[in-house]
Amino acid sequence: MEFRLIDRIRERTAQGREDVRLGIGDDAAVVAPPAGQELAIAVDTMVEGVHFPHGTDPADIGWKVLAVNLSDLAAMGASPAWALLALTLPRQPVAQVQQFIDGFADGFTQLAQPHRLALIGGDTTSGPLSVSVAVHGFVPPGQALVRGGARAGDVVLVTGTLGDAAAGLRLLQSGARVTEDARAAYLIERLHRPTPRLQAGLALRGRATACIDVSDGLLADLGHICEASALGAELEASLLPRSPMLLGSFDDVASLNFALAGGDDYELCFTVPPSLVAEVQGDLARLGCGATRIGRMVEGAGVRVRDEQGQWLESNHRGWDHFA
Repeated sequence: MEFRLIDRIRERTAQGREDVRLGIGDDAAVVAPPAGQELAIAVDTMVEGVHFPHGTDPADIGWKVLAVNLSDLAAMGASPAWALLALTLPRQPVAQVQQFIDGFADGFTQLAQPHRLALIGGDTTSGPLSVSVAVHGFVPPGQALVRGGARAGDVVLVTGTLGDAAAGLRLLQSGARVTEDARAAYLIERLHRPTPRLQAGLALRGRATACIDVSDGLLADLGHICEASALGAELEASLLPRSPMLLGSFDDVASLNFALAGGDDYELCFTVPPSLVAEVQGDLARLGCGATRIGRMVEGAGVRVRDEQGQWLESNHRGWDHFA
Protein backbone atom coordinates (compact mmCIF):
# COMPACT_ATOMS: atom_id res chain seq x y z
CA MET A 1 0.00 0.00 0.00
CA GLU A 2 2.75 2.47 0.98
CA PHE A 3 4.68 1.98 -2.25
CA ARG A 4 1.53 2.33 -4.33
CA LEU A 5 0.88 5.66 -2.61
CA ILE A 6 4.44 6.80 -3.28
CA ASP A 7 4.06 5.88 -6.95
CA ARG A 8 0.79 7.79 -7.06
CA ILE A 9 2.43 10.89 -5.59
CA ARG A 10 5.40 10.61 -7.94
CA GLU A 11 3.19 10.32 -11.01
CA ARG A 12 1.08 13.36 -10.11
CA THR A 13 3.95 15.63 -9.05
CA ALA A 14 6.50 14.85 -11.76
CA GLN A 15 8.73 17.84 -12.49
CA GLY A 16 11.91 17.44 -14.50
CA ARG A 17 15.08 19.24 -13.42
CA GLU A 18 18.58 18.60 -14.73
CA ASP A 19 20.06 19.10 -11.26
CA VAL A 20 18.09 16.13 -9.87
CA ARG A 21 20.33 13.17 -10.55
CA LEU A 22 18.17 10.67 -8.63
CA GLY A 23 14.70 11.41 -7.31
CA ILE A 24 11.88 9.44 -5.69
CA GLY A 25 12.41 5.69 -5.53
CA ASP A 26 15.76 5.14 -3.80
CA ASP A 27 16.89 5.42 -0.18
CA ALA A 28 17.96 9.00 -0.78
CA ALA A 29 17.79 11.59 -3.52
CA VAL A 30 20.91 12.74 -5.31
CA VAL A 31 21.05 16.36 -6.43
CA ALA A 32 23.70 18.64 -7.92
CA PRO A 33 23.71 22.18 -6.48
CA PRO A 34 24.89 24.72 -9.06
CA ALA A 35 28.37 26.12 -8.71
CA GLY A 36 28.61 29.46 -6.99
CA GLN A 37 25.29 29.19 -5.15
CA GLU A 38 24.47 28.67 -1.48
CA LEU A 39 21.61 26.45 -0.29
CA ALA A 40 18.70 27.88 1.68
CA ILE A 41 16.74 25.12 3.45
CA ALA A 42 13.44 25.39 5.32
CA VAL A 43 10.97 22.90 6.81
CA ASP A 44 7.41 23.28 8.10
CA THR A 45 4.86 20.88 9.55
CA MET A 46 1.10 21.29 9.33
CA VAL A 47 -1.27 19.33 11.58
CA GLU A 48 -5.00 18.94 11.03
CA GLY A 49 -7.00 20.95 13.54
CA VAL A 50 -3.99 23.15 14.33
CA HIS A 51 -2.73 24.56 11.04
CA PHE A 52 -5.77 23.82 8.90
CA PRO A 53 -9.40 23.08 9.89
CA HIS A 54 -10.82 19.57 9.88
CA GLY A 55 -12.41 18.86 6.52
CA THR A 56 -10.11 21.15 4.51
CA ASP A 57 -10.00 20.14 0.85
CA PRO A 58 -6.92 17.95 0.19
CA ALA A 59 -5.91 20.14 -2.76
CA ASP A 60 -5.87 23.17 -0.47
CA ILE A 61 -3.71 21.28 2.03
CA GLY A 62 -1.28 20.33 -0.73
CA TRP A 63 -1.04 23.92 -1.93
CA LYS A 64 -0.69 25.49 1.51
CA VAL A 65 1.93 23.14 2.95
CA LEU A 66 4.16 24.00 0.01
CA ALA A 67 3.24 27.69 0.04
CA VAL A 68 4.29 28.20 3.67
CA ASN A 69 7.70 26.71 2.89
CA LEU A 70 8.17 28.68 -0.31
CA SER A 71 7.30 31.78 1.71
CA ASP A 72 10.28 31.03 3.96
CA LEU A 73 12.51 30.88 0.88
CA ALA A 74 11.01 34.16 -0.33
CA ALA A 75 11.88 35.79 3.00
CA MET A 76 15.48 34.66 2.47
CA GLY A 77 15.66 35.92 -1.12
CA ALA A 78 16.13 32.36 -2.40
CA SER A 79 14.82 30.71 -5.57
CA PRO A 80 13.21 27.26 -5.04
CA ALA A 81 14.58 24.00 -6.44
CA TRP A 82 13.69 20.82 -4.53
CA ALA A 83 11.28 19.55 -1.87
CA LEU A 84 10.94 16.57 0.46
CA LEU A 85 7.54 15.43 1.73
CA ALA A 86 6.61 13.47 4.85
CA LEU A 87 2.92 12.58 4.88
CA THR A 88 1.08 10.99 7.82
CA LEU A 89 -2.41 9.72 6.96
CA PRO A 90 -5.16 8.23 9.16
CA ARG A 91 -6.06 4.60 8.50
CA GLN A 92 -8.94 4.65 6.02
CA PRO A 93 -10.30 2.53 3.18
CA VAL A 94 -7.92 2.47 0.20
CA ALA A 95 -10.30 4.42 -2.02
CA GLN A 96 -10.46 7.30 0.49
CA VAL A 97 -6.70 7.39 0.89
CA GLN A 98 -6.20 7.45 -2.88
CA GLN A 99 -8.77 10.22 -3.22
CA PHE A 100 -6.92 12.28 -0.61
CA ILE A 101 -3.54 11.63 -2.26
CA ASP A 102 -4.83 12.63 -5.69
CA GLY A 103 -6.29 15.90 -4.42
CA PHE A 104 -3.28 16.69 -2.25
CA ALA A 105 -0.81 16.02 -5.06
CA ASP A 106 -2.83 18.12 -7.50
CA GLY A 107 -2.83 21.13 -5.15
CA PHE A 108 0.88 20.69 -4.42
CA THR A 109 1.70 20.46 -8.13
CA GLN A 110 -0.38 23.51 -9.07
CA LEU A 111 1.99 25.62 -6.97
CA ALA A 112 5.20 23.64 -7.57
CA GLN A 113 5.17 23.59 -11.38
CA PRO A 114 5.24 27.35 -12.06
CA HIS A 115 8.33 27.54 -9.84
CA ARG A 116 9.99 24.42 -11.36
CA LEU A 117 10.16 22.87 -7.90
CA ALA A 118 10.83 19.13 -7.96
CA LEU A 119 9.60 16.73 -5.29
CA ILE A 120 12.64 14.47 -4.84
CA GLY A 121 11.69 12.18 -1.94
CA GLY A 122 10.06 11.78 1.46
CA ASP A 123 8.09 9.31 3.54
CA THR A 124 4.56 8.11 4.22
CA THR A 125 3.15 6.59 7.39
CA SER A 126 -0.15 6.22 9.28
CA GLY A 127 -1.39 8.32 12.18
CA PRO A 128 -3.20 11.63 12.75
CA LEU A 129 -3.22 13.71 9.59
CA SER A 130 -0.08 15.84 9.36
CA VAL A 131 2.21 16.96 6.57
CA SER A 132 5.84 18.09 6.66
CA VAL A 133 7.67 19.62 3.71
CA ALA A 134 11.32 20.60 3.48
CA VAL A 135 12.33 22.91 0.64
CA HIS A 136 15.74 23.74 -0.78
CA GLY A 137 16.55 26.87 -2.73
CA PHE A 138 19.51 28.74 -4.18
CA VAL A 139 20.90 32.12 -3.26
CA PRO A 140 24.15 33.80 -4.36
CA PRO A 141 26.86 33.83 -1.68
CA GLY A 142 26.32 36.57 0.88
CA GLN A 143 22.99 37.71 -0.60
CA ALA A 144 20.53 35.83 1.64
CA LEU A 145 18.05 38.13 3.36
CA VAL A 146 18.19 37.88 7.15
CA ARG A 147 16.31 39.19 10.17
CA GLY A 148 19.22 40.84 11.93
CA GLY A 149 20.37 43.57 9.55
CA ALA A 150 17.89 46.40 10.18
CA ARG A 151 19.24 49.81 11.18
CA ALA A 152 17.63 52.65 13.11
CA GLY A 153 15.86 54.93 10.64
CA ASP A 154 15.09 52.13 8.17
CA VAL A 155 11.54 52.10 6.81
CA VAL A 156 9.28 49.11 7.52
CA LEU A 157 7.19 47.85 4.58
CA VAL A 158 4.90 44.90 3.86
CA THR A 159 3.78 43.31 0.61
CA GLY A 160 0.13 42.74 -0.24
CA THR A 161 -2.55 43.09 2.41
CA LEU A 162 -2.72 41.89 6.01
CA GLY A 163 -5.43 40.16 8.02
CA ASP A 164 -7.25 38.38 5.21
CA ALA A 165 -6.35 34.83 6.23
CA ALA A 166 -7.25 35.29 9.91
CA ALA A 167 -10.54 36.82 8.85
CA GLY A 168 -11.14 33.87 6.53
CA LEU A 169 -10.59 31.47 9.42
CA ARG A 170 -13.03 33.44 11.57
CA LEU A 171 -15.63 33.22 8.81
CA LEU A 172 -15.09 29.48 8.41
CA GLN A 173 -15.53 28.99 12.14
CA SER A 174 -18.76 30.97 12.04
CA GLY A 175 -20.16 28.80 9.24
CA ALA A 176 -19.97 31.34 6.42
CA ARG A 177 -21.41 30.11 3.10
CA VAL A 178 -18.81 31.00 0.49
CA THR A 179 -21.15 30.24 -2.39
CA GLU A 180 -23.34 33.14 -1.28
CA ASP A 181 -20.73 35.68 -0.19
CA ALA A 182 -17.94 36.77 -2.55
CA ARG A 183 -16.09 38.57 0.23
CA ALA A 184 -16.07 35.47 2.43
CA ALA A 185 -14.94 33.35 -0.51
CA TYR A 186 -12.01 35.71 -1.13
CA LEU A 187 -10.89 35.74 2.51
CA ILE A 188 -11.15 31.96 2.88
CA GLU A 189 -9.21 31.50 -0.35
CA ARG A 190 -6.47 33.69 1.14
CA LEU A 191 -6.40 31.34 4.13
CA HIS A 192 -6.26 28.13 2.12
CA ARG A 193 -4.10 29.28 -0.79
CA PRO A 194 -1.61 31.97 0.22
CA THR A 195 0.75 33.37 -2.40
CA PRO A 196 4.44 33.02 -1.54
CA ARG A 197 6.16 36.27 -2.57
CA LEU A 198 9.15 34.63 -4.25
CA GLN A 199 9.72 37.27 -6.91
CA ALA A 200 9.52 40.00 -4.30
CA GLY A 201 12.15 38.21 -2.25
CA LEU A 202 14.49 38.07 -5.22
CA ALA A 203 13.90 41.77 -5.91
CA LEU A 204 14.85 42.64 -2.32
CA ARG A 205 18.31 41.08 -2.54
CA GLY A 206 20.93 43.71 -1.86
CA ARG A 207 18.30 46.28 -0.86
CA ALA A 208 16.35 45.01 2.15
CA THR A 209 18.33 45.23 5.38
CA ALA A 210 16.05 42.68 7.08
CA CYS A 211 13.15 40.48 6.00
CA ILE A 212 10.68 37.95 7.40
CA ASP A 213 7.43 36.39 6.20
CA VAL A 214 4.25 37.15 8.13
CA SER A 215 3.18 33.71 9.29
CA ASP A 216 2.49 34.22 13.00
CA GLY A 217 1.17 37.79 12.82
CA LEU A 218 2.77 41.15 12.03
CA LEU A 219 3.47 42.06 15.66
CA ALA A 220 5.14 38.74 16.37
CA ASP A 221 7.12 38.51 13.15
CA LEU A 222 8.30 42.12 13.06
CA GLY A 223 9.19 41.53 16.70
CA HIS A 224 11.64 38.86 15.51
CA ILE A 225 13.33 41.43 13.27
CA CYS A 226 13.49 43.83 16.22
CA GLU A 227 15.04 41.21 18.46
CA ALA A 228 17.56 40.03 15.87
CA SER A 229 18.50 43.61 14.99
CA ALA A 230 18.53 44.88 18.62
CA LEU A 231 16.07 47.64 17.72
CA GLY A 232 12.45 48.66 18.15
CA ALA A 233 9.77 49.44 15.58
CA GLU A 234 7.04 52.08 15.46
CA LEU A 235 4.03 51.43 13.22
CA GLU A 236 1.13 53.63 12.12
CA ALA A 237 -2.18 51.75 12.39
CA SER A 238 -3.76 53.84 9.64
CA LEU A 239 -1.10 52.73 7.15
CA LEU A 240 -1.60 48.96 7.53
CA PRO A 241 -2.79 47.64 4.14
CA ARG A 242 -6.17 45.93 4.43
CA SER A 243 -8.19 44.56 1.54
CA PRO A 244 -11.64 45.89 0.58
CA MET A 245 -12.92 42.35 1.24
CA LEU A 246 -11.66 42.47 4.82
CA LEU A 247 -12.93 46.01 5.45
CA GLY A 248 -16.29 45.10 3.94
CA SER A 249 -16.69 42.09 6.22
CA PHE A 250 -15.49 43.38 9.60
CA ASP A 251 -15.42 46.70 11.45
CA ASP A 252 -12.25 48.74 11.79
CA VAL A 253 -11.30 47.38 15.22
CA ALA A 254 -11.63 43.74 14.15
CA SER A 255 -9.85 44.28 10.82
CA LEU A 256 -6.99 46.07 12.58
CA ASN A 257 -6.61 43.21 15.06
CA PHE A 258 -6.54 40.70 12.20
CA ALA A 259 -3.88 42.76 10.41
CA LEU A 260 -1.70 43.13 13.49
CA ALA A 261 -1.92 39.68 15.02
CA GLY A 262 -3.86 37.34 12.76
CA GLY A 263 -1.04 35.72 10.82
CA ASP A 264 -1.21 33.15 8.01
CA ASP A 265 -1.04 35.79 5.26
CA TYR A 266 2.55 34.90 4.25
CA GLU A 267 3.30 38.40 3.05
CA LEU A 268 6.84 39.75 3.42
CA CYS A 269 7.67 42.32 6.09
CA PHE A 270 11.01 44.00 5.44
CA THR A 271 13.12 47.06 6.13
CA VAL A 272 14.98 49.29 3.68
CA PRO A 273 16.91 52.57 3.95
CA PRO A 274 14.69 55.63 3.28
CA SER A 275 16.62 56.38 0.08
CA LEU A 276 15.47 53.08 -1.47
CA VAL A 277 11.78 53.13 -0.55
CA ALA A 278 10.42 54.62 -3.78
CA GLU A 279 12.61 52.37 -5.94
CA VAL A 280 11.59 49.21 -4.06
CA GLN A 281 7.91 50.16 -4.08
CA GLY A 282 8.03 50.72 -7.82
CA ASP A 283 9.69 47.37 -8.48
CA LEU A 284 7.27 45.44 -6.28
CA ALA A 285 4.30 47.22 -7.82
CA ARG A 286 5.46 45.95 -11.21
CA LEU A 287 5.59 42.44 -9.75
CA GLY A 288 1.92 42.73 -8.77
CA CYS A 289 2.18 42.51 -4.99
CA GLY A 290 3.11 46.09 -4.15
CA ALA A 291 4.70 47.24 -0.90
CA THR A 292 3.20 49.56 1.70
CA ARG A 293 5.22 51.75 4.05
CA ILE A 294 3.88 51.10 7.57
CA GLY A 295 6.50 52.43 9.99
CA ARG A 296 10.15 52.73 10.90
CA MET A 297 12.87 51.12 12.94
CA VAL A 298 13.98 53.01 16.06
CA GLU A 299 16.36 52.70 18.96
CA GLY A 300 14.79 50.58 21.70
CA ALA A 301 13.01 47.23 21.74
CA GLY A 302 9.71 45.71 20.67
CA VAL A 303 6.94 46.89 18.36
CA ARG A 304 4.64 49.79 19.14
CA VAL A 305 1.58 50.85 17.14
CA ARG A 306 0.20 54.40 17.04
CA ASP A 307 -3.44 55.20 16.20
CA GLU A 308 -4.69 58.13 14.13
CA GLN A 309 -4.86 60.34 17.23
CA GLY A 310 -1.20 59.68 17.99
CA GLN A 311 -1.92 57.40 20.95
CA TRP A 312 -0.05 54.13 21.44
CA LEU A 313 -2.33 51.13 21.17
CA GLU A 314 -2.40 48.31 23.68
CA SER A 315 -2.58 44.78 22.26
CA ASN A 316 -3.34 41.70 24.33
CA HIS A 317 -2.54 39.35 21.48
CA ARG A 318 0.90 39.44 19.87
CA GLY A 319 0.44 36.65 17.35
CA TRP A 320 0.41 32.88 17.03
CA ASP A 321 2.38 30.80 19.53
CA HIS A 322 2.64 27.11 18.61
CA PHE A 323 3.01 26.09 22.27
CA ALA A 324 0.61 28.49 23.96
